Amino acid sequence: VQLQASGGGLVQTGGSASLSCTASVSGRAFSRLPVGWFRQAPGKDREFVAGLRWGGSNIYYPYHEDSVKGRFTVSRDNAKNTVYLQMNSLEPEDTAVYYCNSNVWTPERGSVDYWGQGTQLTVSS
Repeated sequence: VQLQASGGGLVQTGGSASLSCTASVSGRAFSRLPVGWFRQAPGKDREFVAGLRWGGSNIYYPYHEDSVKGRFTVSRDNAKNTVYLQMNSLEPEDTAVYYCNSNVWTPERGSVDYWGQGTQLTVSS
């Protein structure tokens, strides 16, 4: 599985941005693909932001972390093999490199993480 992330850029505080993650798989394989969005701010560890579980379209967020809930939404467009991260009410603290990820398990290889290249989002104050 190859993932191609795009979007981001420079946004003002309170603004919105949308990131895209396009997968190399299509059809039923894509519709079932779990996809998560992560971000890494300078000097900080990479953290999970939000994602879609395997085979579903329900969004899940990190446990005990409400900083993005209500502001960030994940959606899937199966016709375009793309998952989106819609971010609203952006804050300078959202500035980071954003990555999309898919963890896929197969009997042959076990659990494998696939990562898209990072895309920079900068929120100006």
